[in-house]
Amino acid sequence: MKKLIIFASLGLSAFAFSQEVKNSPDKGKQKTALIVPTEQKDLDAKKKAAEEKAKLPKPYDPKADAEADIKKLVAQAKKEGKNVMIQAGGNWCIWCLRFNNFVQNTPELKEIVDKKYVYYHLNYSPENKNEKVFSQYINIKEQQFYPFFIILDKDGKKVHVQQSEVLEEGKGYSKEKVKEFLEKGKVI
Repeated sequence: MKKLIIFASLGLSAFAFSQEVKNSPDKGKQKTALIVPTEQKDLDAKKKAAEEKAKLPKPYDPKADAEADIKKLVAQAKKEGKNVMIQAGGNWCIWCLRFNNFVQNTPELKEIVDKKYVYYHLNYSPENKNEKVFSQYINIKEQQFYPFFIILDKDGKKVHVQQSEVLEEGKGYSKEKVKEFLEKGKVI
């Protein structure tokens, strides 16, 4: 049955392509096309993402006591005169893992983080949504994109919540935008 569905899908794709070529303004010119069903492209993209995800460090701990951890970090931040940066997300999130890897492996960015912040990866996953902790800073039900960042001052008061999509560039992050964010604690 699966073979029949795949064969029918390929046949319909080829038919649709032939109709498109037939009706195109330059139908007399030679064209070459590779027909790859959308499902195959999706599978290839998912496979690549899974391979990438498998290689990246997994900084989120669903078993962590986030409330206690953040209290300790606030005390450390106060002692060191730094702010607290909370990166919210999970090991399931390719963009969360990419951001962590990008910052940790870009010396200029890592230096800024180490100088200005104590850093925490706040887990959000089916195993532990940390709803009580999140509710202190944001309405988690309204949050749609991960990672996002919660910046606390040295006394533990929320200074800013930063969405990460403004820091993205292609399939990664913009060094300039991330640097601005880390230096200023926000990007608008």
